Amino acid sequence: MFLINTPIKTDFSRQRRGTRMIGKRGKKGKKRPLQNRGKGAPEVWLKLSFLVIYFFFFFFYKLFLSKFAKTERTGGGKAVNLSPQSDVSAPSRRSKSIYTPLEQQVMQLKEKHKDALLAVECGYKYRFFGEDAAIAAKELNIVCHLDHNFMTCSIPTHRLFVHVRRLVSHGHKVGVVKQTETSAIKASGANRNALFTRQLSALYTKSTLVGEDVNPVCKLQDVEEGVCGDVVLDPPDSFLLCISESWNKLKKELTIGLVAVQPSTGDVLLDCFPDGESRSELEARVLKISPVEILVPSDLSEQTHRLLQSISNASSQADDRVRVERRDGAQFEFTSAMNTVTDFYCHTQEKGARSLSSVVSLESPVICCLGPLIQYLQEFNLERVLSSESSFLHLSCKSEGMMLSAATLRNLEVLNNQTDGGMKGSLLWVLDHTCTPFGKRLMRKWLFSLFPSQPLSITERQDAVQEILESDSLAINSTRSLLSHLPDLERGICSIYHKKSSTQQFYLISSCLSRLGRELEALLPAINSQIRSALLRGFLLDTPELLAPAHNFLKVLSESAAKSGNKTELFSDLSGFPVLQERREQIQTVLNEIQHHRKEIRLTLKAPTLDYTAVSGQEFLIEVKNSLSSTVPPNWIKISSTKAVSRYHSPFLVERYKKLLQLREQLLLDCQREWINFLDQFGEHYHTMKRAISHLATMDCLFSLAEVAKQGDYCRPDVHENLRQIIIRDGRHPAIDLLMGEHNQYVPNHTELQGDGRRTMIITGPNMGGKSSYIRQVALICVMAQIGSYIPASEAYLGILDGIFTRMGASDNIYKGRSTFMEELSETSEIISRATDRSLVILDELGRGTSTHDGIAIAYATLEHFIRVVKALTLFVTHYPPLCELERVYPEHVSNYHMAFLLNEPDIATDADEVQPEFVTFLYRLTAGAAGRSYGLNVARLADIPDPVLHTAAHKAQELENTVNAKRYSKHTHLSQLLHNAYFLLPCFW
Repeated sequence: MFLINTPIKTDFSRQRRGTRMIGKRGKKGKKRPLQNRGKGAPEVWLKLSFLVIYFFFFFFYKLFLSKFAKTERTGGGKAVNLSPQSDVSAPSRRSKSIYTPLEQQVMQLKEKHKDALLAVECGYKYRFFGEDAAIAAKELNIVCHLDHNFMTCSIPTHRLFVHVRRLVSHGHKVGVVKQTETSAIKASGANRNALFTRQLSALYTKSTLVGEDVNPVCKLQDVEEGVCGDVVLDPPDSFLLCISESWNKLKKELTIGLVAVQPSTGDVLLDCFPDGESRSELEARVLKISPVEILVPSDLSEQTHRLLQSISNASSQADDRVRVERRDGAQFEFTSAMNTVTDFYCHTQEKGARSLSSVVSLESPVICCLGPLIQYLQEFNLERVLSSESSFLHLSCKSEGMMLSAATLRNLEVLNNQTDGGMKGSLLWVLDHTCTPFGKRLMRKWLFSLFPSQPLSITERQDAVQEILESDSLAINSTRSLLSHLPDLERGICSIYHKKSSTQQFYLISSCLSRLGRELEALLPAINSQIRSALLRGFLLDTPELLAPAHNFLKVLSESAAKSGNKTELFSDLSGFPVLQERREQIQTVLNEIQHHRKEIRLTLKAPTLDYTAVSGQEFLIEVKNSLSSTVPPNWIKISSTKAVSRYHSPFLVERYKKLLQLREQLLLDCQREWINFLDQFGEHYHTMKRAISHLATMDCLFSLAEVAKQGDYCRPDVHENLRQIIIRDGRHPAIDLLMGEHNQYVPNHTELQGDGRRTMIITGPNMGGKSSYIRQVALICVMAQIGSYIPASEAYLGILDGIFTRMGASDNIYKGRSTFMEELSETSEIISRATDRSLVILDELGRGTSTHDGIAIAYATLEHFIRVVKALTLFVTHYPPLCELERVYPEHVSNYHMAFLLNEPDIATDADEVQPEFVTFLYRLTAGAAGRSYGLNVARLADIPDPVLHTAAHKAQELENTVNAKRYSKHTHLSQLLHNAYFLLPCFW
């Protein structure tokens, strides 16, 4: 600090022809020139050096201190505490006046929202401060710099929705802070010299991307043409999941409550279920819902925390991980949650709202989730979605359809493939030919939980698909064309329902709904005369009436103003908006006064043709040539000037123009209020519109299933409710068959399982012979049939299944602390406890994770349990020959099969002592009888294991086989000798 406090006296005041006079005076009192400096020069240079060092020290001092801003991280978001008491970038005794008014304002906002990155509106840009700026700069790849006390970075206003979506996609909570005052109104108020007031206008996370700020509909044309390429689009489903746990000490049972809400579409899923140590039930539901954000109590159990963490870490992309928000555990207690629920539903009075009595009747763990969820959504102003009764749906009610466990979803690759987690190769990829976003969501729901349990529902869907396939009616073809190129109507009406829609989005949605309603109404005669399917007729006849309210709302709007976002000119008919009508009249009165004042100006300046001009946003300027400036009254105010002209405002114009600006800004505020009321009026028809869009989504899915049936050699399965059977002729794996294409046909196979007859198939055969593909194809065909789809087979007779349970693959779970064998047995234990005689059970190579004897024993006992006790339809793949003996023990219920193959002899003759590995040709044909060997060395050859290793392995395999055969022969000879001796000794006993 010595350098900072050292006084430096340097005289730079005199310069003479480029020669500075520095230093002490000479003998005659004159300054010595710089080039002739003498004794005093070194002192001056030393002082200059001190000055340079001072500036460098000050710069690095500020930069060093700015790096240390205390951060607080709560939930999934990151934030910085910008309060002066805790800010390390300021000295401990720094007074509040050291901070700028904007910084003080930001610190106050940050104290209220510590877990969010705040984007603060400052004129034409949004700025981040402190640690928020550092995080935003890193995620958005923009420049961050020091400004006064805090690091800061900024983004342009018109690109806010792009950057907010990017930050949210990386798991951050983002708050948008906007100016709540306008310049003209502020100038007329008492706080004209104070800072603009700012308030948090919206919060956004991965599940709550609803609002005008994050709406990519910047231009109507951009959305229709798909131009917005750099926008992070919403995932197909963006559920917010809330989980609660309750432990029953008497029963020693854990009960989990679950509520999942999708604020962007209005879907709400409920569930309550007991779960074990492995949390397998919870895992199945989380995988089905696929949430982007999870709300949990701070005292969550370690087992559940590990499960959620493993699901989050399993994402293939770092910016696609599930965001976990931890909340105060007190909010999840039943008393607190019930108070929140009661208060919310008592004050909900809108049409179609859920009653308090129906909510109170829900299970206690569900209410323990619903309370915190209401409080959380209230922070985003999205709680309204929980008031709708029609949106609530129980996720896993056994009366509603088939149950698929988490392992089944993974092993069968129903929603995603197991290679890269993508959709290609999955069953959803095969079935999803939908052309609307809401149709895609419904198809996914059909697959993961909403299977129709009644044959009538399956038959109705099959009838609809068949008619779409066979009919060439105008009504069906026109409806199919209407569904193409539609925007996301489901999310659009939900955004309107939340009163967060932009004018562009509203016009896009309402115009589409109105067009659909009119065109479907025009098709009513053709629908009545041409369509036979009861399901299609019901949807097509009901939809036009449900869409009718959209016509009236569209009539009120100006198309050009809606597309440009101009809310002051938005309403073409102001008869229903008296406030706007009155404000427009006030503005017109002021404009008339200003125009009338033009006559006085012309008389004053003696210019009969003079008119107002506008320059750089300034209106009603009086432009006068500089040569005539003497005619301008002295009390006129000069606004701007050039070399040729000057521009003025008279005192009257100053007053009236100020009033005009105030009225215009007041009109903008009035238009915003009327716009919110307008959205609220449209929201009264939300449930009606949602039902109509649900009909459109169902028709889109039916058209998709018809497209699947056209792929070739697909048949309509015969589904019976009371039969326990799976009979499939020439069945094929739907995904593999599609991937292989026409030139490499998938080998079809038969399947016959009878609940009262042979209900168990033991399948053996060589490695890579097609066993796993076969058992998967049987399960996938059952899934397709039970959602009403055609299937890849020539003929099929199927019963209704209550669940499909699978155990296949070998993988450990280090995060849960489970070995490969433990994971294998845990899944098997779950299947044993849940499967019934109406289930399909698939077990692939059970027992291979341990020693041969233990593996055989466990596999044998498990399979016998399913045959004798559970009596489920079972496909059991094994490499253990002793299991095939169960066909002899239970001949009425068990049959042995193997995947056929050809065993080729070596082409080259070898020495007698040299053993050659076998060469197998796979036929992929299911054949009766058991296979004696698995021919694993053939797979080793296909995997390019070196020949020396293969020959050694073949020799060792031959040696072990000879040893085993010798033991068997020895036991057989010994037994024969004993029987022979016994035969000759029997007369001695007589």
